[in-house]
Amino acid sequence: MSAVASLQRLRRLVVAVPYLWLALFFLAPFAIVLRMAFSQSAMALPPYAPHWEGLARLGEFLSQLDLANFSLLGDDPLYWQSYLYSLRIAASTTVFALAIGYPLAYAMAAAPARWRGILLVFVILPFWTSFLIRVYAWIGILRPEGLLDATLGLLGFEGEPLRLLNTETAVLVGMVYSYLPFMVLPLFATLEKLDRGLLEAAADLGATPVTAFLTVTLPLSLPGILAGSALVFIPAVGEFVIPDLLGGPDTVMIGKLLWSEFFSNRDWPLASAVAVVLLVVLVLPLVLLQRARLQREVAA
Repeated sequence: MSAVASLQRLRRLVVAVPYLWLALFFLAPFAIVLRMAFSQSAMALPPYAPHWEGLARLGEFLSQLDLANFSLLGDDPLYWQSYLYSLRIAASTTVFALAIGYPLAYAMAAAPARWRGILLVFVILPFWTSFLIRVYAWIGILRPEGLLDATLGLLGFEGEPLRLLNTETAVLVGMVYSYLPFMVLPLFATLEKLDRGLLEAAADLGATPVTAFLTVTLPLSLPGILAGSALVFIPAVGEFVIPDLLGGPDTVMIGKLLWSEFFSNRDWPLASAVAVVLLVVLVLPLVLLQRARLQREVAA
């Protein structure tokens, strides 16, 4: 009995470790940001009031909650337009990454087993280089009279230099390139486990390759599609570096706006309110993804 009890305590300890990690590195920082979101901006250090003085004055703190920051997010078009623009850019990035990543992952999964490891290394190879350096490389490619213009000139295309840098197109190119591996990897993991016998059975029953793909491969790869889309969409919404380096003045995404409020305007309460709303916006896709996964498991 003592051995069983010890084993149960060990299991509880193992389960408690990730919960402790989430509490320390997610819930605690979120509580700090949430407190700042309901505070007022002040010329102080840190630049907000009221300050936290312990649980003994929790009632006084709750009485001083300021909702003006959240009201401003709805009243000022700059903020809600930035949210909508970020969601649109993130959705476009996800669609393009899926359109490119699915055939790539399918080809990797269909390749001979001895080549799959090498192909997988090629996909994750960009992670061996600094993210910032890779984004700066795209500046050299997309700038007027840059590498892209020089290549087109060698191919015989004459005309005005392409002005892709500091545009929304440059932002999309940079984001699709940066987040493409996050789409390919879960798709490859799903497609690699696909039973090829099901495709052969579909062919024996008279299904064309297109019909077999739509009725067998695509439905079975749906978990990889959902996982890859979440891994691309969620970080893309709050992306800051790529829009800041490759985008122009019109590419005001919410990550760039957050940086400006925190470091340029030093309005920490307003920036915290922006971050809280952004977190709520990002949690909704996760909830929908989890619900879809549970429904699929129940249906199976």
